[in-house]
Amino acid sequence: MTPDYWQRAAVDLAAGDERMAELVERYAGFALVSRGDAFGTLARSIVGQQISVKAADAVWQRFTAALAEVSPAAVLAAGEAGLAGCGLSRRKSEYVRDLAAHFAAGRLDPATWGALDDEALIALLSEVRGIGRWTAEMFLIFNQLRPDVFPLDDLGLQRAVCMRYFGGEKPPRRELAAFGERWRPWRSVATWYLWRSLDPLPVEY
Repeated sequence: MTPDYWQRAAVDLAAGDERMAELVERYAGFALVSRGDAFGTLARSIVGQQISVKAADAVWQRFTAALAEVSPAAVLAAGEAGLAGCGLSRRKSEYVRDLAAHFAAGRLDPATWGALDDEALIALLSEVRGIGRWTAEMFLIFNQLRPDVFPLDDLGLQRAVCMRYFGGEKPPRRELAAFGERWRPWRSVATWYLWRSLDPLPVEY
């Protein structure tokens, strides 16, 4: 699913920023795409923490093979013993099971998230062990397709901004936050284009 606001956002960003306009033109025809399944996306983000993409893909394949389906019920039914052979660390196994418990108990219910603003949803997701602010922000951008998330702690975003706007010098976090205000209410879209300036392949999360 592609956001219905994408074209409007691209036009607005290009109109006010020559460097952004160059990226919008270069990557015309590409956009964010949501994987859709909230539980699966969050579980995969936990699996992939602090390991390479290749290693994460291998662990994820073993994880999905160990389950009848990627669902909270299946994870809880498998338990610690059922996940032991997937390549997950003990801590990550705890995190994934805690995530499943939150979904199963209704503490995380995607049907209610539309009523929450970005900060409220980030706070809710961060109640799960193993999900911090960065992971929650990536989820808001790539799964929920929220249009105005600006992940200040993301190294790719920091690098792209310093290369394109600060002559290679890394701005302080507060200055980066202030600089990003120029892209409201489309900071997720601006971030996506800045990521593309480092890697032309569209990111999926």
